[in-house]
Amino acid sequence: MTRAPQAEEQPLVRISQVWKKRGANIVLRGVDLDVHRGKVVCLLGPSGAGKSTLLRCINAIELPDRGTIHVDGQAVGVRETPGGNIRLRERAVSRQRAAIGMVFQGFNLFPHMSVLDNIIDAPVRVRGESRAAATVRAQELLERVGLAAKARAYPRHLSGGQQQRIAIARALAMQPKLMLFDEPTSALDPHLTDEVLDVMKGLALGGMTMIVVTHEIGFARQVADTVAIMTDGVIIECGPGREVLSVPRDPRTRKFLAKSLAEAA
Repeated sequence: MTRAPQAEEQPLVRISQVWKKRGANIVLRGVDLDVHRGKVVCLLGPSGAGKSTLLRCINAIELPDRGTIHVDGQAVGVRETPGGNIRLRERAVSRQRAAIGMVFQGFNLFPHMSVLDNIIDAPVRVRGESRAAATVRAQELLERVGLAAKARAYPRHLSGGQQQRIAIARALAMQPKLMLFDEPTSALDPHLTDEVLDVMKGLALGGMTMIVVTHEIGFARQVADTVAIMTDGVIIECGPGREVLSVPRDPRTRKFLAKSLAEAA
């Protein structure tokens, strides 16, 4: 898949020795991962591997117990001091989140708002954009996701695939530097999956930096610059997407891929 070339530079996302415990369960165990601008990283692995928790830490929905996550050189969710990390106030965290779009398994659209209002709500309320400017941007995004005719519709009138495409447009309306996707097709019927994946492929071709938790091996093979395989809270294998998926080195990766492909058959 050909994508616009990117200049070599420091990673947009740097995850350093991130640990996260939930009760007695250690969910993340010293995760390290770099994501460069314009690149797509797909996180694969069995359920419970810690993939979604890692995304939530990147977006400061949760904070690591140890370690740091930097996005564009800035520590996420905390202020770093010689004595340790200090949690930022919610307003400061919200400003950071404005630059990080996230699309969840569920669509999370406001049911009482039209599609257009769902998309322009955050730019107007959080970024202080005028309604007119936000509306123009929303219409462009609806065109981009193939739903220009649905601006006045309400979520209940849309299919699951259409709602997820609207969720993507809503995240893009904040003009993020990074997009996070947490199993964006897992709640969809198989025949609706392709329309969402096609939008994501378009974002990848356009140079959007993306971290995608997915079970879609074929999608990862097509778009991922890097594939990271997680299990039990650690990354057990990480490298060029086609290489990891075609010639995995770790026996746990081979077992996971064989099982995933068998289930998809």
